[in-house]
Amino acid sequence: MKKVLLLICLVLCVFACGVKQTQNLLSSGNYDQAINSARSYLQTNKNKKAKQDYVYLLEEAFAKAKEQDLNSIKMLNKEANPSQLEKIYTTYLQLNQRQENIKPLLPLKLIKEGRNAIFPFDNYTDEIIDSKNTLSAYLHANAKKLLSTSDKMNYRTAYDDLEYLNKINPNYKNVVQLLEDAKVRGADYVSVYTKNETNMIIPVRLQNDLLDFSTLGLNDKWTVYHNAEQKGIYYDYGLIINFRQIYISPEQIKEKEFSKERIIKDGTKKLIDANGKEVLDDKGKVVLVDNLRKVNATIYEFRQFKSCQITAKIDYINLKSKQILKTFPITSEYVFENIHATYKGDRRASDDNYYLYFDKKSVIFPSSEQMIYDTGEDLKSKIKNIITNNRFRN
Repeated sequence: MKKVLLLICLVLCVFACGVKQTQNLLSSGNYDQAINSARSYLQTNKNKKAKQDYVYLLEEAFAKAKEQDLNSIKMLNKEANPSQLEKIYTTYLQLNQRQENIKPLLPLKLIKEGRNAIFPFDNYTDEIIDSKNTLSAYLHANAKKLLSTSDKMNYRTAYDDLEYLNKINPNYKNVVQLLEDAKVRGADYVSVYTKNETNMIIPVRLQNDLLDFSTLGLNDKWTVYHNAEQKGIYYDYGLIINFRQIYISPEQIKEKEFSKERIIKDGTKKLIDANGKEVLDDKGKVVLVDNLRKVNATIYEFRQFKSCQITAKIDYINLKSKQILKTFPITSEYVFENIHATYKGDRRASDDNYYLYFDKKSVIFPSSEQMIYDTGEDLKSKIKNIITNNRFRN
């Protein structure tokens, strides 16, 4: 019985809190939030007496939200500001969607008054179509006006407007063609190339790979990188990868000899007591214990080592003013290392994780060209990181 009463109290508390919250939203002018709150409580058992407060709140919030939107449209129409056409269109959409959200709940009964809640719905089809057409015409004309200028930022604004126009009114006039035009003209084109300021020959495939920006995925909405300049394109910026220094260490083989000693388990043996007798368990069987013994080994370790370090910098250049905008230093390193070993004695004397070196052999050192190329893989990643985090325009 106590559990039932507790559950009832909990339910009543939830309803009371929900009503209070919805009332606060309504009184603070957040009409649509109040509508959504009331709707959520009326999705099930809408005709229960305990939910009557939500019906009243929904009726009031709908009336006030509708009045507010219609007044807003009336004022915007009086202002006759073309930049407010989108607001008029979206407000009509909002008026219509609000009705559609409430329709599935109807009818909603007001038990004390013996009537259904009143929601005066209107047909906004004509208003939505007219406001959409007016907005479409404005966006189209304004985009064409922006595209007639010589400002890339205007082209980008035109693109965003045309993209929105194509969303609300697909294939309106020549919007697709204008979109493509705005996209091409609004983009910044960056010419990317390398400079070798070292006294070494850099492998051609490394330079080609570093300039393969399509694989790096660096192009964004308004920036296009070209590693080979294309005819008919005016390049806004240059990105130069300057190789400053390449250092390749000599091939090294370091030898090391050391001894290892270890206690290992080597089978089992009978347990003997202090009197030299065999120890028996409860069942009369001889107790067996690990047979531990000491093993030794002399290990001869051979370490092959070769490293390559590339120092470079990236220059961002404004090709119109010929000024360097930003400079980023980069250092990348690649280390080749091969460790192998032999032994005399018992290999079990060495650490378990050392066994793998006994299975390895001496290998041929990579060429200097290969070392430079392998270092370039890290360099390529760092270049991508710099470009991704440092765009030409903010």
